[in-house]
Amino acid sequence: MKILVVSDVESNYIWDFFDKSNFQDIACVISCGDLKASYLSFLVTMLAVPVFYVHGNHDKGYLTQPPEGCDCIEDKVVTFNGLRIAGLGGSIEYKGGPFQFTEEKMQKRVKKLVRTCKKPIDILVTHSPTFGIGDNPNSQCHIGFKSFYTLYEQLLPKYHLYGHNHFTYSSNAKRILVHNNIQVINGYNYYILEI
Repeated sequence: MKILVVSDVESNYIWDFFDKSNFQDIACVISCGDLKASYLSFLVTMLAVPVFYVHGNHDKGYLTQPPEGCDCIEDKVVTFNGLRIAGLGGSIEYKGGPFQFTEEKMQKRVKKLVRTCKKPIDILVTHSPTFGIGDNPNSQCHIGFKSFYTLYEQLLPKYHLYGHNHFTYSSNAKRILVHNNIQVINGYNYYILEI
């Protein structure tokens, strides 16, 4: 199964020069946040597959105009083609906003998600990275959440898809990292995940 992962920057290759033949095998789209609602609506329309999303720290507009035809997986678990997918959007709090959280607030959301899931998941979707894995310790607004380690330990995801840290922020940024057999993947721009 192929999953189109998108985050943070609308891809010109997809949006401006769309060719459905390049995405024929895509089963679903997962957005890790900070994309225009109209972009996600475009994807669900043109690809005719489910689009699942979490909120990025800049997605305040989703409160009044969410992406049409797409499914928000914020704070819940969904099952698609046998895969259990759970989502937690937002970033570390740095200047306030509806999708910015202190570590303590995110820890409460993490505990609630663990109770909701009840058993292991296949894919964890977040906007923010995990503290020390794909984050940027030199930027207050791009530090990851320590509480995500609880999700790793209790929900045992095979994949963690995230965004927030653009590859343009650091020359050391990597698309895929591995932590305890979990593939941790930065969905910046777009990436095709094959499971």
